[in-house]
Amino acid sequence: MSTQEKQIRPLDGFARASDADVVSRATLVQTNMTGNVNFPTTPVDLAALKTAIDRLSALMAEALDGSKKVIAEKKKQRTAVIQMVRLLGRYVEVDCKEDMAIFKSSGFEPASTTKTATQPLSEKIRKIGHGANSGQIVVWIRSIPKASSYEIRYGVVGAGGTPPASWTNQLVANVKAPINFSGLTPGATYAFQARALVQDAYTDWSDSVTFMST
Repeated sequence: MSTQEKQIRPLDGFARASDADVVSRATLVQTNMTGNVNFPTTPVDLAALKTAIDRLSALMAEALDGSKKVIAEKKKQRTAVIQMVRLLGRYVEVDCKEDMAIFKSSGFEPASTTKTATQPLSEKIRKIGHGANSGQIVVWIRSIPKASSYEIRYGVVGAGGTPPASWTNQLVANVKAPINFSGLTPGATYAFQARALVQDAYTDWSDSVTFMST
């Protein structure tokens, strides 16, 4: 096995991470790398990273009122934080001496070296992600044998993670293309469930899959 194949690489996956996850992961890295003797010459000022993270957190709260200007600023700040963390990740990757303990002391999680099939999120929802624009969520439904059509419903998750007080239903003719939900409230977390019509009878609703709109 070559050295390149053995190289420890940091887990990325920021594109589909929620804003809260970006803040959590960036904070862990900033905290663990501050004063870390294993990484004395960081390419990013860690104090500046903390300031950037704090600003992103503040914008997340401000964006809850749906202000397009604030949402745009939040996206820009999110990108800035991710770029700083990725730069630190490349530095850690090179300077960890292929030592897993040293690597993990940075606060980064190592990417898996084993390729595995992506597991569906529930028995009827395969994948979920952000759409191209603010207030959009895209959902992929799993194909069910002998299903003639599908139905998906969604609603805003209540305080403390309680189930939605009301649901909006949408019929789906096929699952070859993802379903795009628009006009959602940025900052709100939505629950999605799906079911299939098989031989003139609907299956049970799938377990809820929750996802935050941005």
